[in-house]
Amino acid sequence: MAICPNAATAVLLLFCLLTPPASSVSSDSIISELSDLQSRSPTGVIHLTDALLRRILSLPTPRPFHFLIFFDAHKLHSKPELSLPTLKSEFSLVSSSFYSNNPDKKSLLFFFDVEFDESQATFALFGINSLPHIRLIPPSAADPKTDSIQMDASDYSRLAESMADFIVSRTTLSVGPINRPPVISRTQIIFIIAVVLIWTPFFVKKLISGNTILHEKSVWMAGAIFVYFFSVSGAMFNIIRKMPLFLVDRHNPDKVVFFYQGSGMQLGAEGFAIGFLYTIVGLLLAFAVHVLIRVRNRGMQRMLMMFALFVSFWAVKKVIFLDNWKTGYGIHGYWPSSWR
Repeated sequence: MAICPNAATAVLLLFCLLTPPASSVSSDSIISELSDLQSRSPTGVIHLTDALLRRILSLPTPRPFHFLIFFDAHKLHSKPELSLPTLKSEFSLVSSSFYSNNPDKKSLLFFFDVEFDESQATFALFGINSLPHIRLIPPSAADPKTDSIQMDASDYSRLAESMADFIVSRTTLSVGPINRPPVISRTQIIFIIAVVLIWTPFFVKKLISGNTILHEKSVWMAGAIFVYFFSVSGAMFNIIRKMPLFLVDRHNPDKVVFFYQGSGMQLGAEGFAIGFLYTIVGLLLAFAVHVLIRVRNRGMQRMLMMFALFVSFWAVKKVIFLDNWKTGYGIHGYWPSSWR
């Protein structure tokens, strides 16, 4: 999503940002100040301002630390395709995990977030015109715009884990395991256990009498279809790898990408599309085996069979087309030589 700062304000702030301070600032004083700000933050992420960035950039290179900046804009948090609140939360998770796993390396890597409305000069200095955007500034970076390293769109695919991999690949530092908070709190677990204990005698009574939802044929049929769809759509892969449903196009921030070309990554929307096509084929096969054989009218039976075959052929053809497009490997039908 493009962002457009006020031109006059940006130029003025940029001039102030690039103007060196009257007196030099020592590395020790900056590190001490950053460490103090870091300790005050619950996640270790420091809120970056134009003045603070100006002091950091005034240090001679190479600086004794790397720093990673998350560029944010509160006014774009309502855009679901950008996922800025989620990415910011995952960024904070990487920060807290790094500091908890590496207490002796807190002064070697600092995490910052910067807000567009508060620090337009910082956005102008780095040339940021679209979000989401995360940038790593190595110790040797003299020009923050050209010497810094931008995180690619593919580095957001697994959220915090991808950000950690990006840091490891670009620095000599290791983030370590991501310390995610538990999905269910201790109080919620106690409440669930209490509800289960209270409900168990009533459930056992209904189970013995055969009057439960588990005795319904339709429930087992719906469950079987769900398991089938879950298996063929790659949903488990998406859950384990934390793949997003879609990505924002790097070249056109107003456009979202549902199908990513390349065999190294699969978006959630791709898996659901393929799972839907496979589920259609599976349901048609079940219809032909269990329902169609009971149709008395031969003409109707043949017409429904031709329809099922046509739709199944179309669905499989779409799956093969997507596989060819993603991987570059062609899958072609085999015809006997005598047919050619």
